[in-house]
Amino acid sequence: MLLSSHVARHWLLTSTIAAAATAFTLVFFQRTTRKPLTSPEQQEAQRRQHLTEYGRIVDGSLIGAAPSDADPQAVIYQYRIGGVTYERSQDVSTLASLIGHLRPDYPVQVRYNRANPADSIVVSETWNGLFSELWHGSDSTGVESKA
Repeated sequence: MLLSSHVARHWLLTSTIAAAATAFTLVFFQRTTRKPLTSPEQQEAQRRQHLTEYGRIVDGSLIGAAPSDADPQAVIYQYRIGGVTYERSQDVSTLASLIGHLRPDYPVQVRYNRANPADSIVVSETWNGLFSELWHGSDSTGVESKA
């Protein structure tokens, strides 16, 4: 038995409207519930903040700085956790005011993520593991030491 053209047209129109309404609803909910996109710089700042607040601290050593120790854009450091030695670098170009002249082989403190020990930092906006007073030859008050 064949359907009349009137019934076929009705079901075609009904299914088209239902599909369009479903697609509209899905797009609407996707756009209203997704998080706004953040820039890579904002993501890196959030990562540093998270490690500053929740990261564990371990001792490490500074390997070097690039392009130079006097004006670093990145610091290279290593640390050891659970018998594994990690060698990492951190872009410090946006944190230049917190970093002085660096000297390789000086101790640093490293904040790392317990769930991913390779995720680490040595400096952030509110924390500094670079022991800058050692490099500048001053005590915590900023007065030159006589050593």
